[in-house]
Amino acid sequence: MLALVYHGPMDLRVEEIPTPEIGPDEILLKVHSASICGTDMRIYHGGHRKYPVGTVRIPGHELVGEITQVGSRVKDFTAGQCVFVAPNIGCGHCRQCISGNNNRCANYQAIGITMDGGFAEFMRIPAAFIRQGNLFHVGDDVDPGVAALTEPFACVLRGQEPLHIRAGETVLVIGAGPIGIMHAKLARLNGAGKILVSEYNAARAAQAAELGVDRVIVPTQEDLAEVIQEETGGEGADVIIVAAPAHSAQEQALSLASIGGRINFFGGLPKDRPTIQFDSNLVHYKELMVTATTACSTQDCWRASEIINSKRVDLSPLISSRFPLKEALQAFASMEEEKGLKVLLEP
Repeated sequence: MLALVYHGPMDLRVEEIPTPEIGPDEILLKVHSASICGTDMRIYHGGHRKYPVGTVRIPGHELVGEITQVGSRVKDFTAGQCVFVAPNIGCGHCRQCISGNNNRCANYQAIGITMDGGFAEFMRIPAAFIRQGNLFHVGDDVDPGVAALTEPFACVLRGQEPLHIRAGETVLVIGAGPIGIMHAKLARLNGAGKILVSEYNAARAAQAAELGVDRVIVPTQEDLAEVIQEETGGEGADVIIVAAPAHSAQEQALSLASIGGRINFFGGLPKDRPTIQFDSNLVHYKELMVTATTACSTQDCWRASEIINSKRVDLSPLISSRFPLKEALQAFASMEEEKGLKVLLEP
């Protein structure tokens, strides 16, 4: 089969390798669509801790495929079914796992991260993923490319959970990449009255404007603080989601928030500079809630899958381009340019 294999930083190779063989408790998946995300780009650049020196592995963890082989002891799945694969599993017995937060498990495993993933024509689904309920059916009328976005949408769903967006509130999303746009779409579904997006990249700002947010602010052209005051009658934003790995954005969010506002630091900062200047008096006197989330649990993926299958949120506009697997290097080059949103590989 054809696969995109990581051999080291900046060294991805499209290769012919043996098709995986499955055991009696496993499934073989024919990959229909796999999305390239920021984590994959970090892997490509050699910046992921689960890809130490000497690692040779197939990345790809946002994927949908068709079941082609089912192990003799596997129940509830049959060949021909289209499924989304939730990429993370925990140990299953630690405190985080039994509370439903397997994304927090200290000993997690993940497709495309600690084991071979979906940038290949076929992928083996290990028994633990089947046993822990990580496969979800994709609706017959759902584009597999859209369904492949279930994992990042699940992360967004988890990020908004503690914010408790209420009907009519003003939500500010900082960053108009794929995650920022998903946040804007979910905030609308959750009842937000006004959605504002701040984005420095002119191309992405234009895309956000086309996707139906109420106002896009380009901070190099307008003063973000002044716009927020204008749009909220001087109150500040009720909810702020920092969907960009930017120190200044996290710091400024405290002053842009309304009294009683809720803030989510969704984008992690670079590991070599993880600190910000945090004005705790703003948190104290404005009674702000500052929270953060990381990755997503299997339950989050189930809920995201249900929303996508129901088509209550349309993620299709986020798909900028689709490449066959043999053009995977061009697909990664397209991601480097940051002109589009989501780039898909379709083996």
